[in-house]
Amino acid sequence: MIAAPIFGYLGDRYSRKSIMIGGLIVWSVSVLCCTFVPASLPGLFFFFRAIVGVGEASYAVIAPSLIADMFSDTHRSTMLMFFYIATPFGSGLGYGIGSEITLLTGSWRWGLRLTPILGIFVLFLIIKFLEEPTRGQIDFAYFERTSLKQDLIYLSKIKTFWLCTAAFTSSVFVIGALSWWTPTIAEYAYGAIHGGKVPEFAKANISIIFGFITCSAGLIGVIIGSSISKALRNGQGNNGDTEVKSDPIICAAGSLLATPLMFLALVYTATSMNIGWILIFIAVTCMCINWAVNVDIIMYTVMPPRRALASAIQTLVSHLLGDAFSPYLVGLIADGIRGGSGITPDALTKYTALEYALFVPNFFLIFSGACYLLASFFVNDDAENCFLEIHRGQNRRAEMIGESYSQEDVEEFPTVNSTVNAPIDIQTATPNPSTVIVASDPIDINDRNPLIRPQ
Repeated sequence: MIAAPIFGYLGDRYSRKSIMIGGLIVWSVSVLCCTFVPASLPGLFFFFRAIVGVGEASYAVIAPSLIADMFSDTHRSTMLMFFYIATPFGSGLGYGIGSEITLLTGSWRWGLRLTPILGIFVLFLIIKFLEEPTRGQIDFAYFERTSLKQDLIYLSKIKTFWLCTAAFTSSVFVIGALSWWTPTIAEYAYGAIHGGKVPEFAKANISIIFGFITCSAGLIGVIIGSSISKALRNGQGNNGDTEVKSDPIICAAGSLLATPLMFLALVYTATSMNIGWILIFIAVTCMCINWAVNVDIIMYTVMPPRRALASAIQTLVSHLLGDAFSPYLVGLIADGIRGGSGITPDALTKYTALEYALFVPNFFLIFSGACYLLASFFVNDDAENCFLEIHRGQNRRAEMIGESYSQEDVEEFPTVNSTVNAPIDIQTATPNPSTVIVASDPIDINDRNPLIRPQ
C-alpha cells in the first residue's frame, strides 16, 4: 500500500517490465519465507507479509498503464477485463485450494507454498513473451518527462479521477469487510441453526463455498461491467459524449444494486444459509462490476505518462481507507454491540452483533454510487482534456521523427469529429480546425484513438 506511489512514480519513468519482474521475484520469495517462520517469531512473519505487499504493488499499479499503451478503445477494455478477472479468480482459488491443502496436510504453511510455484511460472511468461511498449505508443505520441510536482498538480485538476477514487475506495471498504468477516458470520449462522460447536469440516466447507462465490461472482461481475461498457460504445455511433458518460453510471449501478442485496443477505443467513449464500453471490457480483470499468475511466482521463502514478494513488487510498481499515472497524463495532459481560455469548448472539456491524458498509455502497454518479458530470470534459494532450504528443513525435507537412499536406489528412472538436496544428501545437495529424505510418484512426468518431 505504502509502496504503491513509489512504484507509480518509477513506472511512469523507467522500464515497467523490469519493475514487474523485480516485484514478482520479491513477492514469490517473501511468500515462501513466510512459511518457514516459527510461531515464536511473529514480528518476522509480519515483516515478510509486508514485503509481500511491496512486491504486489510493483506490478498491480503498473500493469494497467502497460495495457493502456498496448491497446485502445474496446480492445483496451477487454484486456483490462481479463486483468481484473484475475483478482477475484485468484482470491477464490486461494480460499478453496488453500483450505483443502490445509485440511489434507494439517498445516496452513503448505497452502501458501503453492503460490511461489505459480509466481515462477508467471515470471517466465513475462520474461519470455512480454514486449514493453513505449509510453503513448498506441496513440503514436511522444511525451516529455515531467517532475513529480507537475504530475501531482496535473492529477489534482481531474475531478473524475478523485471522484472515482472516492467511489472505488468505498466499494473496496465493503469488499474488504466481507472478505474478512463473511466466513466468520457464516460459521456463527451454522452454529445458530445447528446448535453446538461448529465442526472443522463445516468450517472447511464454508471456506470453500465462500471461495467459490468470490471467484465466480468476481469473474461474472467484471465481465458484466466491461461487456455493458463495450456494448454502449459499439452501439452509440457518433454519440461519443453519451458513451464516455455511461461508464461512471455503470459503476454507480453496481454499487447501488448491491446495497439492498447485502442487507437481505445479512437478514436471511441466520435462518437459511442457502438463501444467504445466493444473496451474497449476487451482491458481490454487483460490487465487482466497477473493477475494470473504473480503471478504464482513469486510462482515458489521464494522459499516458501519468497513468501509473494515478493508478498508484488510487491503490494507496483504496487500501488505506478501504480494505485495510474496514475489517477492524466492523470488528470493533461488533464487539461494542456484543458487550463485555464476561459471559461467553452463544452463536446467535455473536451472529446478531456481527450482523448489525456489517450493516455499516451498506452506507459506504450508497456513497460509492453517489460519487460515481457525480463523476458522470465531469468525465466528458476530463476525457476531452486528455484527448487534447495526446494530440499534442502526436505533433511532438512528428517533429522528432522529421515529418514536415505543409498546409496542403495537412488538408489531405482525414477529417474527424472528436469530442474535443479542436485537433492540433502541426506547426504550433495549438487547436486548429477539425483536422487530426497522425505522426506515423497510415493507421486506422478510429481504432487507434478511443474518443475519435468519424464524420
